[in-house]
Amino acid sequence: MVGIARLLHTDTTDLSWQRSLYEWFHEHPELSGHEHETHRRILAELERFDCEVIAPIGGYGIVAVFRNGEGPTALFRADFDGLPIKEETGVPFASTRMRPGPDGAQVGVMHACGHDIHTTALLGACQLLDDNRDSWAGTFVALFQPAEENAVGAAAMVHDGLLTRIPKPDVCLAQHVMPGRAGEVQTKSGPQFAACDSIRIHIPGRSAHGSMPHRSIDPTYIAAMIVVRLQGIVGREVSPSDFAVVSVGTLRSGATNNIIPDHAELVLNCRFYDDDVKRRVYAAIRRVVEAECQASGVEETPRLEFFAHGELLNNSPEVFSRVRSTFDAVFGSRSVDAQPRQVSEDFANIPLAFGSPYLYWVIGCTPQEVWDKAVANNRVDDDVPVNHMNTFLPDYGPTMESATKAAAAAVLTYLAQENREPLINPVVSSISTD
Repeated sequence: MVGIARLLHTDTTDLSWQRSLYEWFHEHPELSGHEHETHRRILAELERFDCEVIAPIGGYGIVAVFRNGEGPTALFRADFDGLPIKEETGVPFASTRMRPGPDGAQVGVMHACGHDIHTTALLGACQLLDDNRDSWAGTFVALFQPAEENAVGAAAMVHDGLLTRIPKPDVCLAQHVMPGRAGEVQTKSGPQFAACDSIRIHIPGRSAHGSMPHRSIDPTYIAAMIVVRLQGIVGREVSPSDFAVVSVGTLRSGATNNIIPDHAELVLNCRFYDDDVKRRVYAAIRRVVEAECQASGVEETPRLEFFAHGELLNNSPEVFSRVRSTFDAVFGSRSVDAQPRQVSEDFANIPLAFGSPYLYWVIGCTPQEVWDKAVANNRVDDDVPVNHMNTFLPDYGPTMESATKAAAAAVLTYLAQENREPLINPVVSSISTD
């Protein structure tokens, strides 16, 4: 690990191009499944490296395979889609894009989750490994994934033949920028991001004129009662020592003021760290929905449709142990323990499909003075912009440097040949991201 730290602390590789590329990605975000410009730009950036490019795969997905003799295979993934959010950061390279949303209405589009950082950092790691092939052996797979925000991109790449089109990785790696001191690298073993599902619930009813409610079976009333009862599942059926979230995202019912509709729809978002807790909560949701419908005299069975599934991100202990040792050597006091996060993402679909162990970590991206002041005043929730807010903007310098170094360091944990002379004699110097 000392050799990897020396490599990453003494490099003369010029990565100053990252800033302009990051600003281009940030200014040109694209919604999930529509990332054609981003796809083309990544392909153009990969042309300068000695790698085999496989694209498209799973829509706009791209894989770059760097082969360097015999040795292990390490895969690193970055996502690159944006969000339907109107940007309010005020920076010169802010997105002003408007695009049709799912309902056809124009919406603002923004990189409000940091995927522009992820993609730029992985391209920087590609250059570091490509420029220093005498320091490692094996195969480095750089995977650029679309459509993470709607949780379909990773599965789409798997279903489009990913398992047979690239070497099987011995380890899979990924990272995410999130609120925290900019430049801190946060790792942990076990659950890092929650498992999630969305549930669309169709509640049947019987329509009638608003003046004759007795002739109806009012699905709006049933939906309201279900919403109330759902709140008791986590509060009264889940142990306080366990984690579960059941949130009602939408309630749709009716189209006019004087007609009781014939159906209603609820959409829930649920999150867990434990599969047994998840099974018990889902059984309780079904029980509540069916019981409330029965109590109101509904004869048709309500329908529950599960979608937007996200696997639990459950970091492999052995990968954590190896990579954390490298991070401690490379980042020193900036290598810190992570806390489990309630958010979800689809990266785990890739290592699970391969049967490979994996590690997923967090890079702090909040300006250090903002973070330290918010922590000191116990106002983190109030004063720190978080992912998916229209003011979310990572502190570029320390965030990009740590994200680039972390990607390279984690890959080199498996591919570096620390007994070889080129790695003992420094070959890589202080990364310049400005």
